[in-house]
Amino acid sequence: MAISDWPESERPREKLVKNGATSLSDIELLAIFLRTGMAGKSAVDLARDLLKQFGSLTNLFAADQQTFCSLPGIGTAKYTQLQAVLEMARCALGDELKNGDIMNSPELVRNYLRLTLQNKEHEIFLGIFLDTKNRAIATEELFNGTLTQTSVYPREVIKRALHHNAAAIIFAHNHPSGVAEPSQTDKALTETLKQTLALIDVKVLDHFIVGNGTTLSFAENGLI
Repeated sequence: MAISDWPESERPREKLVKNGATSLSDIELLAIFLRTGMAGKSAVDLARDLLKQFGSLTNLFAADQQTFCSLPGIGTAKYTQLQAVLEMARCALGDELKNGDIMNSPELVRNYLRLTLQNKEHEIFLGIFLDTKNRAIATEELFNGTLTQTSVYPREVIKRALHHNAAAIIFAHNHPSGVAEPSQTDKALTETLKQTLALIDVKVLDHFIVGNGTTLSFAENGLI
């Protein structure tokens, strides 16, 4: 049965307009994004199939173009639309980080970092540089590759902190394995950066590790 033949109260678009986006399931939200289904399947049916295939919206969002476009009913146009939506979400969250005290919005920081780092195939180490009121000045990808003390250079971090005239910084990196647990190297590196940046009066407020669907905060776990 086509969605247009459903009772109005059960149609995803009408439900969103009446009750807001939070009232919809992941399947319904994805169906609205897809807009149309395919022969023999409504947009809701197709959305259900996609979530069953990938397991979650997170995994669907992380799919590369070849994997995404290989599925029935999905093509390059949908892939590019999805990437645009994700980038707009990142930009919107990034703007919010610049408008208020980050330390009062831990969930905002987590959401931004998930969109930025989750499901990357290699480790990325980034810094969010803050002013004296803990507002984001800039976010920079500082290092790529395997995270070790020898591949993350404190003096380079100092250069970027001075460049932005930062008063504080929040670090974050991802674990491609999906497990958001700090290694001894992570802990040692964070302590080294904290001590080094203290020499130029820049505070290290937190270090986040982004895994698969989870984000660990050093500050919240008493590790910094």
